[in-house]
Amino acid sequence: MNVDRGEKTMEFNHVSVLLNECIENLNINPDGVYVDGTLGGAGHSLEIAKRLSDKGLLIAFDQDINAIEVGYERLKDYNDRVKLIHRNFVNLKEELEKIGVQKIDGLLLDLGVSSHQLDERERGFSYMQDAQLDMRMDTRNPLTAKDIVNNYSEKELERIIKLYGEENWAKRIAQFIVEERKNGEISTTGQLVDIIKKAIPKKARIDGPHPAKRTFQALRIEVNNELGIIDKAIVDAANMMNKHGRICIITFHSLEDRIVKNTYKELECDCICPKEFPICKCDQAQILKVITRKPILPSEEEIDQNPRSRSAKLRVAERV
Repeated sequence: MNVDRGEKTMEFNHVSVLLNECIENLNINPDGVYVDGTLGGAGHSLEIAKRLSDKGLLIAFDQDINAIEVGYERLKDYNDRVKLIHRNFVNLKEELEKIGVQKIDGLLLDLGVSSHQLDERERGFSYMQDAQLDMRMDTRNPLTAKDIVNNYSEKELERIIKLYGEENWAKRIAQFIVEERKNGEISTTGQLVDIIKKAIPKKARIDGPHPAKRTFQALRIEVNNELGIIDKAIVDAANMMNKHGRICIITFHSLEDRIVKNTYKELECDCICPKEFPICKCDQAQILKVITRKPILPSEEEIDQNPRSRSAKLRVAERV
């Protein structure tokens, strides 16, 4: 791929969460094939690449072109064993087959928004900086947060804010958004934050996170279809995985974590027949074995060094 590898590549700041725990749980075979589905600042990818021989291969995906540009720079010492793909990890099966890869030995996913995306004001991910309402991880995606805020019905806005943001004031926030947009387009993060602050009573804002945090999370998830792609990626990776290969997934909120946990559980099950059936008729075979019955959490030391790691959970499964 030809990309403009300019000065900005070195400005991509992202601290890799649970780095040592991920590398340890991947059980890296130096000659194996590994997929990092969320390249980001290349922190995890770099540590995987370091552990591969010249017979090994790392394929790293990211839908953010900035991450791909940074990846070329930060992984340049290992370009004989690294391939970068500018697509969402949900396409891993299709993209791996394109380059002749039929089997893999491990998958790593670090879900959610990266520190770089939050800190880059013009991306519109942050409620702390005024910018255009965008929130696209992949700028090729036609849908933006501005489209959602200005065009979704009140009922649809309430649904995504409540479901994806787990926001108790979803109904009132949706009402205030719809009322405000009658006066003109809502185009900036600052405008939206002001609306949310008006919608949530002051007494409910005293304790707890920033009042816009949950709504911004909900919009970001909707724009990027973040929850709709996790289970497919796990299933595809599991079916391509060599025996004893590992899947390591870091989540940052309960909705992601629940999907990972439930998908692992489904792939661990060797029968889905109703209990009243005297014998199994589904012929379903167990695909994965869950390694982490309880998720691995960041240490207090890591949280002190990187407060954004506080809500991280790592779940690991192995191909049987």
